[in-house]
Amino acid sequence: MEEELKCPVCGSLFREPIILPCSHNVCLPCARTIAVQTPDGEQHLPPPLLLSRGAAAAAAAPPPDQDAAAGATCGGAAASTAGGLGGGAAGGGDHADKLSLYSETDSGYGSYTPSLKSPNGVRVLPMVPAPPGSSAAAARGAACSSLCSSSSSITCPQCHRSASLDHRGLRGFQRNRLLEGIVQRYQQGRGVAAGASAAPAVAICQLCDRTPPEPAATLCEQCDVLYCATCQLKCHPSRGPFAKHRLVQPPPPPAPPEASPTSAGTSTAPSAGGCRSPGGAGASVPRKFPTCPEHEMENYSMYCVSCRSPVCYLCLEEGRHSKHEVKPLGATWKQHKAQLSQALNGVSDKAKEAKEFLVQLKNILQQIQENGLDYEACLVAQCDALVDALTRQKAKLLTKVTKEREHKLKMVWDQINHCTLKLRQSTGLMEYCLEVIKEDDPSGFLQISDALIKRVQVSQEQWVKGALEPKVSAEFDLTLDSEPLLQAIHQLDFVQMKCRVPPVPLLQLEKCCTRNNSVTLAWRTPPFTHSPADGYILELDDGDGGQFREVYVGKETLCTIDGLHFNSTYNARVKAFNSSGVGPYSKTVVLQTSDVAWFTFDPNSGHRDIILSNDNQTATCSSYDDRVVLGTAAFSKGVHYWELHVDRYDNHPDPAFGVARASVVKDMMLGKDDKAWAMYVDNNRSWFLHCNSHTNRTEGGVCKGATVGVLLDLNKHTLTFFINGQQQGPTAFSHVDGVFMPALSLNRNVQVTLHSGLEVPTNLGRPKLSGN
Repeated sequence: MEEELKCPVCGSLFREPIILPCSHNVCLPCARTIAVQTPDGEQHLPPPLLLSRGAAAAAAAPPPDQDAAAGATCGGAAASTAGGLGGGAAGGGDHADKLSLYSETDSGYGSYTPSLKSPNGVRVLPMVPAPPGSSAAAARGAACSSLCSSSSSITCPQCHRSASLDHRGLRGFQRNRLLEGIVQRYQQGRGVAAGASAAPAVAICQLCDRTPPEPAATLCEQCDVLYCATCQLKCHPSRGPFAKHRLVQPPPPPAPPEASPTSAGTSTAPSAGGCRSPGGAGASVPRKFPTCPEHEMENYSMYCVSCRSPVCYLCLEEGRHSKHEVKPLGATWKQHKAQLSQALNGVSDKAKEAKEFLVQLKNILQQIQENGLDYEACLVAQCDALVDALTRQKAKLLTKVTKEREHKLKMVWDQINHCTLKLRQSTGLMEYCLEVIKEDDPSGFLQISDALIKRVQVSQEQWVKGALEPKVSAEFDLTLDSEPLLQAIHQLDFVQMKCRVPPVPLLQLEKCCTRNNSVTLAWRTPPFTHSPADGYILELDDGDGGQFREVYVGKETLCTIDGLHFNSTYNARVKAFNSSGVGPYSKTVVLQTSDVAWFTFDPNSGHRDIILSNDNQTATCSSYDDRVVLGTAAFSKGVHYWELHVDRYDNHPDPAFGVARASVVKDMMLGKDDKAWAMYVDNNRSWFLHCNSHTNRTEGGVCKGATVGVLLDLNKHTLTFFINGQQQGPTAFSHVDGVFMPALSLNRNVQVTLHSGLEVPTNLGRPKLSGN
């Protein structure tokens, strides 16, 4: 993250950062050094050529005390602002540069290139010679006054976009309080604040050129800058634009922190050209709630969508934002935070993949080294066996292997370096964005959120498809054929490796799952495979640890097997095959089917007169005749229990409940054929029915609100029925064996609702005695 916190001009951690219109940041002292005056030859051009659209009107009429205002602006009064404009002015009147600037006035940026550049590519403001007898502070004030009295501009050191400064100079740009707080926390975390004990006993002036600086006499609340008496008169006079500024006594310096054992005897020297915070180095000034720069006593309350900046209510009533689209500050803050978090998720996933990819590349390096050594040893042995006639050819073949290895190593190292660079950049951006998200300053966050969101999206887009795939494999597709006769030695060369059986498939455990009595398995071919598979064979045991059997043969790498036993443990394995043969088995995966069955009525297997609702859990009929509907589950093993609740019961019909084969007749009462086993019941009594044989009449019927339970025990091969928790008659059927599906027959006078996925109850009542 440290790279995100460094100024692009000085290369040090940000000091009093301001936000440029292009959303990049720069230190305020550095901004003073890269601000330039527009050449005199360009000052006679129309205003659009000199100023961005938003600043043209402001620069056309400078205030009467412009020199004094500029002195405070460039001397340090702009330390609380947070933004800047990018761009320098080319010397002379270069026509191409002017056209470039004019064509970009709509965006507020210029793009003409300064003719005089510093080593970092940014034009530096030349120092104005101090008049005889004047101090350096006065000279800086004169320089800044001269800068603001004429058209001035600043160039972004990163994107090289430029724009002109208005009459406020650098004070017209907003200060990045959020970034400043993150830098401060970062320094404290690194132990930079260990030297805070050496802080001066009193607050010092931030503009003094004396050594040591004079004690501060006043603090401007608007500029957030400390002045001694001399510098206050020179750089911050109480007239002109500064007449409304409030000067107060400087805050008392904080008590020095106690030195920890680890920091004893150490000190941290400030970087050259560093900026001093109010109260001296290491002072901890409580963060003030941000106020509107145009209405200094008003807090931010809304967010201008058009200008992308927070505003106060006076800006909406009487300012330039009165006709702009605005939104609540808090809601917009949360919305932008959510957008940034969502964008970070994509970058986080890519960073995770990149880390795994780097591990994979390092493994490839090791494999290349090992395989290269193996091939060299094999080659030497074969060439030595051919004695003198093979000596010259051996050297050629060794050279080929070495070149191949070096080529692969170079490709992999290049890819590692490239990926490491991208990963470091993405990781730094992630850490910086996470720190930004932790901030509770909505306005400060919204100042940089749009730019950060775009950066995160661009960072995510750089991981294009194929960027995380190795460009070379670790295998050496070379083999030496030592069979040719001696006269063919000079034609000896590498030949392509013969086709081999495919390797072991890799099971993708994260995609393997079970649902009810079905299992889904997924697998894939190992990377860098040079023996492709023509198909796969999936094998499954019987759920009791028995023999494996083939359940799928084909080219797909995802397979679902239905109709398995409930509450059973299955072992599965897969192997690949091609024209050379069948490869080895994969590792065995263990899959457990559901303990209980969750199912509904099957709309595809029911009679056309059956009407289903409630997600196919409620059934009725449109006919006065009995019609059959089946469940979606099939049972061949285990103990299963389900219930049917009678929602409607009119005119004493005879609904039938039970189990059936898939081929049961569906246009008559359940149990009248030999494919169903059922209990039919009216409002007074019930009968068991199979093959149209009515047995075991039992007193006790159903009505609206009754519950009928069905217990299918395929371990004991029995079928039992219950009404309202009491067993209805004896065990209905014995010697029940095979595959069964839940079944029901009813007419239009009955409506029932199915309840599945139930554990077998242990408190069921004793059976009622049958009446026949």
